[in-house]
Amino acid sequence: MHFGLTDEQEMIVSTVRSFVENEIYPHEAEVERTGQVPHELGHEIKQKCIDLGFYACNFPEEVGGAGLSHQDFTLVERELGRGSMALTHFFGRPQNILMACNDEQRERYLLPAVRGERMDALAMTEPDAGSDVRGMKCQATRDGGDWVVNGSKHFISGAEHADFFIVFIATGVDETPKGPKRRITTFLVDRGHPGFEVREGYNSVSHKGYKNYILTFDDCRLPDAQVLGEVDGGFAVMNEWLYATRLTVAAFCVGRARRCFDYALQYAAERKQFGQPIGKFQGVSFQIADMITEIDASDLLTLSAAWRLDQGLPANREIASAKVYASETLARVTDTTLQIFGGMGLMDDFPIERFWRDARVERIWDGTSEIQRHIISRDLLRPLGA
Repeated sequence: MHFGLTDEQEMIVSTVRSFVENEIYPHEAEVERTGQVPHELGHEIKQKCIDLGFYACNFPEEVGGAGLSHQDFTLVERELGRGSMALTHFFGRPQNILMACNDEQRERYLLPAVRGERMDALAMTEPDAGSDVRGMKCQATRDGGDWVVNGSKHFISGAEHADFFIVFIATGVDETPKGPKRRITTFLVDRGHPGFEVREGYNSVSHKGYKNYILTFDDCRLPDAQVLGEVDGGFAVMNEWLYATRLTVAAFCVGRARRCFDYALQYAAERKQFGQPIGKFQGVSFQIADMITEIDASDLLTLSAAWRLDQGLPANREIASAKVYASETLARVTDTTLQIFGGMGLMDDFPIERFWRDARVERIWDGTSEIQRHIISRDLLRPLGA
């Protein structure tokens, strides 16, 4: 078993970490204060990423990407996790699901997205369909050679800057022994398309500046040319391309936890009470020990799951384990760090309270902790007939 990074991987880590520290950190406080990323700043970050050769690094070389392995890309996401999500959003990583584009769609969507000319956003969640994807009510019905779409999506991240959307829509119902289940089709929808509206969503305490949006469809007519993959094949495209997004959440959590831990370690070494650094007290030193142990374990779980993907091995359970453990580790690390800082941890003089707030959503999006535990237990019990 080889746990060390290759020279190339060390270069990836060093390059991305340097980018985050120099291009992201200086702007975080202002984005947190205003809840906005100025257009010029977002464009500047994107252009610097393109110049660096890392834009769309998650795509294969044949379409213009950097062709990174799953493990390499996980290292990229881990380092990006240290920075503000509102800003690292422009360190472009288009949705891999665009690889399902047909030849004509590649020219309109995939290749421009990889080149950084067009930005995408993924739209799946609805007010009544979060974990229960098949419960979605946004529906497309046949009308001649077109699809007429009605309904809404919410909690759509990245919509503010998206030129087009990858939208999962119900296109029929199957009757099953467990009751009716909706068939799902994936559509590509351009911003500004008639009958399609993008509007700002809810105010979140997590990830200021990385806003969520609401999408509404009102008799929105889409031709067959906008179907991504096969009609009623939305779950097939989802399962082939999207389940690994949970791995990027795990990697993000590891990176953010390490940044937060660095603050805790430094503060424990410098802050003095009762005539000595607080890190000398077991009440603090043992917390430091527990934090780094959990962070290292999360890191290894995450990289191991990425390695399995690269080897073509089943990784659904391993990815779920990484996601649930890393996100819950981040929650514990941010809370413990805040406790070590005491009252100052809640003040905006330090980013600790921001890390603490941001951490809460990681256990919810891209599959709640409960859903991850369901995936893990199902994977273990099904072979035994349970």
